[in-house]
Amino acid sequence: MTAIDHEVISGWVNSGASVLDLGCGHGELLSLLIREKQVRAQGIEQDEQAIHDCVAAGLSVFQEDIDTGLSEYGDGSFDFVILNQTFQQVKKPDFVLKEALRVGKNVIVGFPNFVHLYARFQIFLRGKVPVTRTLPYEWYNTPNLHFLALADFMEYCKKRKIQMEKRTFLAKNRKISFFPNLFAENGLFLVKQPSKTLVPKLHETNHLP
Repeated sequence: MTAIDHEVISGWVNSGASVLDLGCGHGELLSLLIREKQVRAQGIEQDEQAIHDCVAAGLSVFQEDIDTGLSEYGDGSFDFVILNQTFQQVKKPDFVLKEALRVGKNVIVGFPNFVHLYARFQIFLRGKVPVTRTLPYEWYNTPNLHFLALADFMEYCKKRKIQMEKRTFLAKNRKISFFPNLFAENGLFLVKQPSKTLVPKLHETNHLP
């Protein structure tokens, strides 16, 4: 069964588009986009076993560290650049997103919401770093380096004048529309470089506590 975040991303990506997946893992999303949207896909990954699995599946994936930038790619090289469950793991998220926005005409960012209800509940009652279904790691083995809320990212985009085209909030394989900063476990955002000719628009309106 396809993960709901992959379904949402597939719905946002145009058929036949060029796609660069930063931190593509074992290539599940790239395979889905190739199969359902006939995209021209390329991935970047650091884990050697994940790269081996991607290559075995016929995917074009290169081993690179995206924290060093995307200097080998020109401006607007891809229709879509994807940072799904990668943004919170990089050392320099501000720099990585700037590079993604430079290289991609559209950028899809997805990350876990570190302040959803169950995480807050664990912090308040247990006084410990939360371990949840979407945050399954202990403090000593987590790949996550930055702990942000959905509201943090939207405030960041507003400050940086990053154009936000779409956003969707998810929990337990369903979309959340009510108080997502409290109830959503993951957020997905479609963003792009600011343009004077574009008026910011959102496809979903939500209240964030």
